[in-house]
Amino acid sequence: MYRIGPIGRKSNFHSREKCLIGLVLVTLCFLCFGGIFLLPDNFGGDRVLRVYKHFQKAGPEIFIPAPPLAAHAPRNEDPHFMGDRQRLEQKIRAELGDILDEPPAAQAAAAVAAAGEAGAFGADAANVQAPAPAAALDEQLEQERAEAEDARHVAVPVLAAPAQGDSGTVSTHNNPAQQIIQLPMGGGGNEEAPDTLDATLEERRQKIKEMMEHAWRNYKLYAWGKNELRPLSQRPHSGSIFGSYDLGATIVDGLDTLYIMGLENEYREGRDWIERKFTLDNISAELSVFETNIRFVGGMLTLYAFTGDPLYKEKAQHVADKLLPAFQTPTGIPYALVNTKSGVAKNYGWASGGSSILSEFGTLHLEFAYLSDITGNPLYRERVQTIRQVLKEIEKPKGLYPNFLNPKTGKWGQLHMSLGALGDSYYEYLLKAWLQSGQTDEEAREMYDEAMVAIMDKMVRTSPNGLTYVSDLKFDRLEHKMDHLACFSGGLFALGAATRQNEHRDKYMEVGKGITNTCHESYIRAPTQLGPEAFRFSDAVEARALRSQEKYYILRPETFESYFVLWRLTHDQKYRDWGWEAVLALEKHCRTPHGYCGLRNVYQQEPQKDDVQQSFFLAETLKYLYLLFSDDSVLPLDEWVFNTEAHPLPIKGANQYYRQAPVTLPVSNAS
Repeated sequence: MYRIGPIGRKSNFHSREKCLIGLVLVTLCFLCFGGIFLLPDNFGGDRVLRVYKHFQKAGPEIFIPAPPLAAHAPRNEDPHFMGDRQRLEQKIRAELGDILDEPPAAQAAAAVAAAGEAGAFGADAANVQAPAPAAALDEQLEQERAEAEDARHVAVPVLAAPAQGDSGTVSTHNNPAQQIIQLPMGGGGNEEAPDTLDATLEERRQKIKEMMEHAWRNYKLYAWGKNELRPLSQRPHSGSIFGSYDLGATIVDGLDTLYIMGLENEYREGRDWIERKFTLDNISAELSVFETNIRFVGGMLTLYAFTGDPLYKEKAQHVADKLLPAFQTPTGIPYALVNTKSGVAKNYGWASGGSSILSEFGTLHLEFAYLSDITGNPLYRERVQTIRQVLKEIEKPKGLYPNFLNPKTGKWGQLHMSLGALGDSYYEYLLKAWLQSGQTDEEAREMYDEAMVAIMDKMVRTSPNGLTYVSDLKFDRLEHKMDHLACFSGGLFALGAATRQNEHRDKYMEVGKGITNTCHESYIRAPTQLGPEAFRFSDAVEARALRSQEKYYILRPETFESYFVLWRLTHDQKYRDWGWEAVLALEKHCRTPHGYCGLRNVYQQEPQKDDVQQSFFLAETLKYLYLLFSDDSVLPLDEWVFNTEAHPLPIKGANQYYRQAPVTLPVSNAS
């Protein structure tokens, strides 16, 4: 009889099978050895603690799946907003309350004191969680904020008015020596001024504020944290200039508009998102240096000026530092695109043999100069001053600046000049750099005057019926075409006239008024009462688009910008009347149940919408329209200068919110 015991089996392993088992055991031993001794410590105590802190900070929303898109119901009927979400949040809080509780108020106060420089709204927003549409949750969070506020802050006194009825608030934390003056929520202004008290103007301001709330609410609902909203599709717009990355372009771009309009809850939501989510550290994308500067750096700098909250200064510097590699060229003229992770920079392939674009590299001065002043680091100003010197010393054909410049050779590309696309904001920043400096940057003013005189001589024309326009110029040939983008120049000429008494003053104002009138004509000659992307002039047609690719309107602000500036400088009622016509047209043709869209053809009675709510609609279009109906003491033009994305920056020596750093640091090695 064959013995079967615990060691021997009737079916023994063959030698080949034994080898295979041995190899498996050796492999497992090697993996265990490598995992213990060779891999980095990904599960150390501090890593686990950091993960725990992130969960603690995120709140219960992290456990709630994103709601499905609702293609049918309005917000108050959308199943996303029904009781399921509220019940789920209550259950999460009940079961995980010990884990998700926010830090004690005492810890928050200590963190604020350690920061040494935090605004009242910034400190408030440190305890605000990600926005949730449920009304019950909003009320609960508001109560928590109020309780935390009592524990962290003393009373906020009102300061004496600095100028034209403006007032500021002082935020005092546990250290009474730390006092931060803030622009009052709502933009300040003289509350007793006739325009503030006028019932019709107040009604119009409230209407524009409601438009802002509608745009913001739907962005928050369908695209929160993404760059822009597609209102018809009710989803994020992944085809924006910033792509599908979660940069929150609409949040950063629109936040100062919320502040100016006094929409405090919405402002706090946006600030909280910036604090918790905004960073370029993990983004490997080719970003436009120009667009990133005017929207993100400009927006953060404005918010820092308004509030004194160090969060915004830190974020502005963070973004600017990511752009610096683009300046590594033989001339110092930056490339158009930079990869924020690798630092690799390049120009657009279509831009005249690898050239940089005048309106892009020439539209950095306001932001970089101000950033140097508030950080004490001269590096940023030096970078844009190098650009200034190249453009000052280079030979300019007939006194004009072509749109393209090669950053390697320092030579002009195609001889194409424009006060619209590819050229526009360079000229704007010459005048505004002079204004921002407290009118001490004479070099900028001289370059502005020289450029404007050449443009008036070579490019400004009058149509047979008396319409003033500024034409593109290509190889010494006028195209008799004007871009909608060039409609900002009405305000630019007028601002140049109002800020210096010289031999050009009267002509500047005449041209400024004329261009603004022409842009208004381009609007009222369309059935929608909204202007096309470009319009032409000939014996047969005036101020009208002729080509299909020129007939669209993408919620652009330039015409309204000129209305605003001309109103402030002349107080001619027609500019407010024209602005209100535009508000009605936007409401009639661009509003949808879920936001605002551009139009594909302004000459159709029932135009098709383009399904994009541009971030600049919140940053510029609605801001300029709101300020058009506000008193002059709200962001007065002798204290604030608007960047090309309508972010107000303080004027040095005239504005108490300039916040210049007390110490200048040596230039860093960053480049």
